[in-house]
Amino acid sequence: MNTTLLWIISFTFFAGILSVLASSIFLVLPKKTREKMLSPLISLAIGALLGAAFLGLLPQALESQYISDPRDVAATILIGLLAFFLLEKLVLWRHCHHDTCEAHVPGPDAKEYAAGRLILIGDSFHNFIDGILIAGAFITDIQLGILTGLAVTAHEIPQEVGDFAILLKSGYSRARALAFNIATSITSVAGGIIAFYFFRESQQILPYVLAFAAASFIYVAVADLIPGLHKRVDLKTTIQQFVLILTGILIIYFMQEILH
Repeated sequence: MNTTLLWIISFTFFAGILSVLASSIFLVLPKKTREKMLSPLISLAIGALLGAAFLGLLPQALESQYISDPRDVAATILIGLLAFFLLEKLVLWRHCHHDTCEAHVPGPDAKEYAAGRLILIGDSFHNFIDGILIAGAFITDIQLGILTGLAVTAHEIPQEVGDFAILLKSGYSRARALAFNIATSITSVAGGIIAFYFFRESQQILPYVLAFAAASFIYVAVADLIPGLHKRVDLKTTIQQFVLILTGILIIYFMQEILH
């Protein structure tokens, strides 16, 4: 088997499984403990996403031999941000990081499992796209693929915590919710394999895929995760959040230095 393909399959599979298992273990903890841990996890995830986007993906995209005008990369990022906005508005891609979410929690007249089905459809699509982005990064550079895979895992854990909670609220048992979450996470492997064979024959598309991946990370960090941190504005919490975001960025930076 091709070494790059093996990397892609390994990272898409284990990143998905790891995030699901970590979230399921997290939900076993007492509610107060979860609330204390979730905000730091999200802050670290923000740093990892921004670090991977600005220190890994974008430099690689801009340095590509297939890019003659940096404005092409900038335009791809802009298109990506708008696309993720529309997808989220259409409730195809929605990240929930709390026990309640107005887009998914059913109202008093909602059918049983309706919100859960929506979550599963959205997660399947989201994970499939993650697999494509990870594959594009690995085909470009193994080290970049590792960083991208780690960044995806970092933001998947708090997302899966929210999704797991919504499935339970929708009437799913813990075992059923865990099984479905694992099943949807495997769609990232399918996305990675399909992308590997497609991008291998279309190398000129890769820098745009990297820019699109950067747009995805930036959007999730800035539009989805950061607003949740603004619910607490006291000085101590703000400093803690900032330090953890910076820590997430530094982790990506030093890992990049070590890998290179």
